[in-house]
Amino acid sequence: MKVVILAGGFGTRLSEETIIKPKPMVEAGGKPMLWHIMNAYGFHGYREFIIALGYKGELIKEYFLNYYHHQSDLTVDLKTGTTKAMNNGFKDWIVHLVDTGLNTMTGGRLYRLRDRLKGETFMLTYGDGVSNIDINSLLGFHKGHGKAATVTAVKPPARFGGMKFDGNRVVEFKEKPQTDEGWINGGYFVFEPEVLKYISGDQTVLEKEPLENLAKDGQLMAYKHEGFWQCMDTLRDKQLLEKLWESGKAPWKVWK
Repeated sequence: MKVVILAGGFGTRLSEETIIKPKPMVEAGGKPMLWHIMNAYGFHGYREFIIALGYKGELIKEYFLNYYHHQSDLTVDLKTGTTKAMNNGFKDWIVHLVDTGLNTMTGGRLYRLRDRLKGETFMLTYGDGVSNIDINSLLGFHKGHGKAATVTAVKPPARFGGMKFDGNRVVEFKEKPQTDEGWINGGYFVFEPEVLKYISGDQTVLEKEPLENLAKDGQLMAYKHEGFWQCMDTLRDKQLLEKLWESGKAPWKVWK
């Protein structure tokens, strides 16, 4: 099953990094967010990816074009110019890198990939969010309900610690608990081909009319994920993910 990753946005809220690179190439632990996301899918057995490129997409192309050599120990014969790569840790991934336009919206990017999806069930997520979601459980949930679309619903961590009071006495203190404000779209979708019929063109925002109308038609189901989920929207988010990775206990690192 193919996995579509949306990687074309401008990432303006993370401009400290995205002025020189697309957001999915911003690093946590020395590796791009895209690499982390793909490893999670790969761990669950999904190894064919379609990357929807846009802003600075050439940097993502260069990353994968040079991936083999960058991940290898190299022997270079300076006289002949020949190289020999020595590394047994390569990924058995197939990666399709597709330019979907600079200013195309999220739905439009997906619509531009319709010929590559060939009428199959497929998965889709954003190129800036990591999670310890069980992908196979998500897919099983999707197949079980028989609807056109599944979205993963998450409760993101609050930015600040929370307290509960009895008068002025603190009776409960939690450091950055999960928000009690409800569930949000966490990405990690599973879609049937008919979802593409809800998209009209380049300027369609996936999170607007397509998902809203799927919900109205009773064709959108939510897989509620209670575990870890974190996007990289701001510099604060990047610093948090870096800290978790450096601790050696990054919750989203489900692969070996």
